[in-house]
Amino acid sequence: MKKLAIVSTHPIQYNAPWFRLLSERTNIQVKVFYTWSQRQTQFFDVSFGKEIKWDIPLLEGYDYEFVDNISKKPSSSHFQGIDCPMLISTIESFFPDTILVFGWNLKSHLKVLRHFKGKVKLWFRGDSTLLDESKGFKTLLRRILLTWVYSHVDKALYVGAANKAYFLKHGIKEVDLLSAPHAIDNYRFADDETKQYAEKAKNWRAGLGYLSEDIVVLFAGKFHSVKRPEFLIKAIIEANIKRANPLQLLFVGNGPMKDQLKDLARPYNFIKFIPFQNQSQMPLVYRLGEIYCLPSKSETWGLAVNEAMACGIPVIVTDKVGCARDLVKENENGFVIKHNQQPEFEKLLTGLSLPVLKQMGEAAQKNIQKWSFDAIVKEIERGLD
Repeated sequence: MKKLAIVSTHPIQYNAPWFRLLSERTNIQVKVFYTWSQRQTQFFDVSFGKEIKWDIPLLEGYDYEFVDNISKKPSSSHFQGIDCPMLISTIESFFPDTILVFGWNLKSHLKVLRHFKGKVKLWFRGDSTLLDESKGFKTLLRRILLTWVYSHVDKALYVGAANKAYFLKHGIKEVDLLSAPHAIDNYRFADDETKQYAEKAKNWRAGLGYLSEDIVVLFAGKFHSVKRPEFLIKAIIEANIKRANPLQLLFVGNGPMKDQLKDLARPYNFIKFIPFQNQSQMPLVYRLGEIYCLPSKSETWGLAVNEAMACGIPVIVTDKVGCARDLVKENENGFVIKHNQQPEFEKLLTGLSLPVLKQMGEAAQKNIQKWSFDAIVKEIERGLD
């Protein structure tokens, strides 16, 4: 049986389930090496402004080891934040046939790529795109650096079309690219025969004062400037001037823009806020809305879009959201707007109707099924063969 070592910073709700699935299928012996040992499954999230502990299991069903990180400022956001002197020897004691590394711009992760080049097959997974790239000297230097980094990699797992274009641009050949799409646990978000999620969400909506004929536009995530929640508020306000039945806007989450957003929303009774909700509540949260909106000016993918679609909710995203080309079929399961065109956004919001949104939601839920953990796992097994 072939051995696959996976190097990742910490347990993540979008990765742990397919690590588990890889192990359950028993075609490969898998071991995950976590390098941000101080974090584990609970941490203080600066953007949310609170201690976060996910309420779904992230360390069950697969073999893993936390490798000591001696960084004085442990973090996955800067190069020196991951410094694990024992990482290479710990991996070597597992005797892997292939090593899959998540992210290169961390001290110990880059060391793994450099040390094992030519000794063990090296795979890489990241979700960067060229969507925000601008011309200039800095971009040229970065292109040279990234081409050198990826010269260490035998194969890369790409999450979608924009990510694939990024890898090709930096020297990885198409034959060395594996399609391992960004996915979520579609089964966890889907309703069962009793429609318990739909019923609970209906009661929650009623408690928030929504009527059955209301169209609720949902934003769920961090209140951060890069996601432009204020852009959404302004567009809703303008659209409602032209609508007979005003749209309702619901924000779910927390973040540095919370106070600013509440100040903008204060004069309008059609804008409401709900605090951060943990993972087990998210299948209900998405069903509070008729459509989910992610108006980001920069987003490598946008896994909340997967989650909304798995709940049968259509979406609005900008052309700067990485998943737009892959997941959103215009006027079928959602809409893609230009990130700098507020009039276009307002026009779209003005024309939203309940029957159309319901039909689009059904199409969204059907389409998202092929973006699954099963697809990731099968591609990894195929690549190892």
